Amino acid sequence: MASSVSGTEEVRVSALTPLKLVGLVCVFLALCLDVGAVFSPAWVTADDQYYLSMWVSCWKPVSSVEWSCSTTLATDWQIATLALLLGGAALTLLSFLVALVSLCFGSRSCCYKPVAVMLFAAVVLQVCSLVLFPIKFIETVSLRVYHEFNWGYGLAWGSTIFSFGGAILYCLNPKNYEDYY
Repeated sequence: MASSVSGTEEVRVSALTPLKLVGLVCVFLALCLDVGAVFSPAWVTADDQYYLSMWVSCWKPVSSVEWSCSTTLATDWQIATLALLLGGAALTLLSFLVALVSLCFGSRSCCYKPVAVMLFAAVVLQVCSLVLFPIKFIETVSLRVYHEFNWGYGLAWGSTIFSFGGAILYCLNPKNYEDYY
């Protein structure tokens, strides 16, 4: 005896919501800004006499034309700043890859929370590095000329802000609004 079951099954496909797509764009922008900040030659500059990046510190005496440079990986606070910044960038990269893979393979909703947690952890690491850097710089480096924190430092803050925005967007409960899209 053969029986046939007729009926329709409802297949629920999770649609890509605009907020998660904007969150993915925020994470990508944060990643790009992280790369720019880490490789920027200008974290601190001082009247064409001094500049400091994450990797090298250079100064030029007023009477000289030549720059003297040394590595910044000799002091503990600069190593800690770089390690925290790179740790945050690694977490941002990992969260971007998880979000991108979950987008491509359709298992989006199960990855929202891990992506948000990784992004919040990246924000904490980067904020710690960005607060540590100016405090220790002003405490240890005595410049007798006007100096300013330059665009490399600003890129790092931009990355942190975009990571925080992406974390907030991935934190939003998808069950509350996915049915509307």
